Amino acid sequence: MRIGIYNNETAESQRVTKLLKAEMKRSGLTYVEEDPDVVVTIGGDGTLLSAFHHYQKELNKIRFVGIHTGHLGFYTDWRSFEIDDLVDSLVNDSGQSVSYPLLDMKATYSDGQMENYVALNESTIRNITRTMVCDVFINNHLFENFRGDGLCISTPTGSTAYNKSVGGAIMDPNSIGFQLAEMASLNNRVFRTLGSPIIFGANTELILRLRDENGHVLTCDRDQWMLKSEKERYLTELSYSVSKQRINFAQYRHNDFWSRVKDSFIGGVH
Repeated sequence: MRIGIYNNETAESQRVTKLLKAEMKRSGLTYVEEDPDVVVTIGGDGTLLSAFHHYQKELNKIRFVGIHTGHLGFYTDWRSFEIDDLVDSLVNDSGQSVSYPLLDMKATYSDGQMENYVALNESTIRNITRTMVCDVFINNHLFENFRGDGLCISTPTGSTAYNKSVGGAIMDPNSIGFQLAEMASLNNRVFRTLGSPIIFGANTELILRLRDENGHVLTCDRDQWMLKSEKERYLTELSYSVSKQRINFAQYRHNDFWSRVKDSFIGGVH
């Protein structure tokens, strides 16, 4: 089995990377920089997000394992002092995995060009110069006219990230769908939106048609673009749907999602 390692640049992550490579070599595991079967990320959830996008074209043949060297993350199961146990799991790997749905995003510009992205956590669209206005279509039917700070579209596993901060619901990662949450929507007798998170099913397409040409900031996980009108080229539409791709984690001891939620946001029960 071919093992890749993707780490951040902190001193602790560098130390753990060196230790992991040494233990893998002693155990007869093969370290590779290209075409891995399993990718071990060392850092936190941000590092795993970066690794996900780095290996995005190879998701169908890669499983991920996360070691966290800082704060406890949702995607990182192992601690830096558990290297021996992790290496034993890699040596005895039988291909076991757990997978989660992803989010497809398509951006369309005024010149007809389109760009495609895949998100593990979420995509957001905001306007930082004025109130954002867009028409929201569900399966090509106009649902509402949104006016506010912006919108957050998240995956089930990403529902505990930025989505939760803007008031979105937490989704069970075993569900196949995605979620739309509003950021500071304007609701009065002139402008009216649903005002609550919406959870869509596997076959739903969400379309956002923007009314303004300038000032938009688009994100996909950790990537961000400030979109400006240049020579009649500006963002006009975003469409979202459940991706045909999925992310796979090596299930050596992949922690239960709801246990992660409890530990992260509730803590001990008194």
